[in-house]
Amino acid sequence: MSESTMKEPLTRPVGYAALIERFGLDEISNWHRSVIASGSMHKVASTAELVEEVYPAKYWPGDEAGDHLEFALKYDGTNLAILARLFQVIAMEDVLDYVKSRPIGKYARRLWFLYELLTGRQLPVEDLTKGNYVDLLDPEEYYTTGSAHPVRRQRINDNLLGDARFCPTIRRTDVLRGFEKTDLPARCQRIVSSYSPHLLKRAMSYLYTKETKSSFEIEHIKPNSTRTERFIALLQLAEKEDFCAKGRLLDLQNRIVDPRFRDTDYRTDQNYVGETVGPQKEKVHFVCPKPGDLVGMMEGLVASHKRMDTGDVPAVIHAAAVAYGFVFLHPFEDGNGRIHRFLIHNILARRKFTPAGLIFPVSAAMLKNLADYDGSLESFSRPLMMLVEYSMDEQGRMTVQNETANWYRFIDMTTQAEALFRFVEQTIDTELVEELAFLANYDETKKAIQEIVDMPDRKIDLFIQACLQNGGRLSARKRTSHFEFLSDEEVTRIEEAIRSAYCA
Repeated sequence: MSESTMKEPLTRPVGYAALIERFGLDEISNWHRSVIASGSMHKVASTAELVEEVYPAKYWPGDEAGDHLEFALKYDGTNLAILARLFQVIAMEDVLDYVKSRPIGKYARRLWFLYELLTGRQLPVEDLTKGNYVDLLDPEEYYTTGSAHPVRRQRINDNLLGDARFCPTIRRTDVLRGFEKTDLPARCQRIVSSYSPHLLKRAMSYLYTKETKSSFEIEHIKPNSTRTERFIALLQLAEKEDFCAKGRLLDLQNRIVDPRFRDTDYRTDQNYVGETVGPQKEKVHFVCPKPGDLVGMMEGLVASHKRMDTGDVPAVIHAAAVAYGFVFLHPFEDGNGRIHRFLIHNILARRKFTPAGLIFPVSAAMLKNLADYDGSLESFSRPLMMLVEYSMDEQGRMTVQNETANWYRFIDMTTQAEALFRFVEQTIDTELVEELAFLANYDETKKAIQEIVDMPDRKIDLFIQACLQNGGRLSARKRTSHFEFLSDEEVTRIEEAIRSAYCA
């Protein structure tokens, strides 16, 4: 075999990759990259972040921009951020020629609709008068609203999760399909139904406190008792009120932050997430949207929430899109992370994913799996930071120098949705199960102790806690300071009861 026949066939980019290269654009990479081989090769190579697919030469669509746009929709998916940028640099005439060449083709109609949606400009072409309506996004490939809006002009069913101001996309990956089949609400209901209403009521106070402390601890904050109680009070309202509206979000921010950092409106300064690494030296982890772009994005986020709320979008998908969208937009100077995690509870509870009166300590699962939680944030922030151009003055004030709005408006949140499903599953199977089992054991242990010595509940609680903190035995110091009235035999029997319940 000659050396030339052993070489890999030459390849050239197609679809989004070809257009980005042709116009010299800097973009967050699409999840799928397509190339055309010179021969008949067809293969797929996948990593955690990218699927690269090589197609045979016969798949080459043509040389025009419209040809590659159609190929992108067919094989690379619908990437609104990339399309919005391409529509800024591709001549309107090129898009118009493509649409006119396939007046009732489903991909032409989709691109026609998206061009007008994303640019705000109308193509000089008459409304369609014939042809069936087609879905903008394929519901088999994407999460979409069940109550799609029919658009007569292109005879398109607009089933996006948002609009031109803010519109996340979430793909129906195998991971997400798998989570949907597990029916987590039913699993949770089976767990909860095995315990008495009295025990569940007692568990709630533990769960509210656990969620509050975990949410603050993720940000390395130790709240005082007043701020803790305020956050718990808000969590108790999560299933009753919709907090995803500007006034409610401001009220939420005012209740959970230090009074000195309460906002009266969305921020008007450029902020960022970072850390000080030396005198006048900041390590920037995430740059937030420009304040001039923020108001429209937040209006779009609220509108997207309402669209999903009434559009039969699965609750965890809905919660991921809104909560992660909120934290990426970062509309306040302080409290964004805690509000982001609160919105998860708010949406899951209002959508009846969470059993009535029960809270999932999702932040506790995030805290235990902090690398995974950070990864869910960094999957967006890391590629973004390679594109944002900014400068810092001596006071640490940032100025963003390039246009960044589309990257925040149109985020592919598939990774975040998968992460949230994992956290919810861990919360149900670990945090909730362990908390309820602990309380049930606690009640049984208290009864056993009372049969040995009928002492006050406060003393029993202290004995149990002291034993659990010391490997199932009461320390000599605690014995001397709090339980001198007990005999050695009583102490031994109580220790055995505790070990039997918790250390078996």
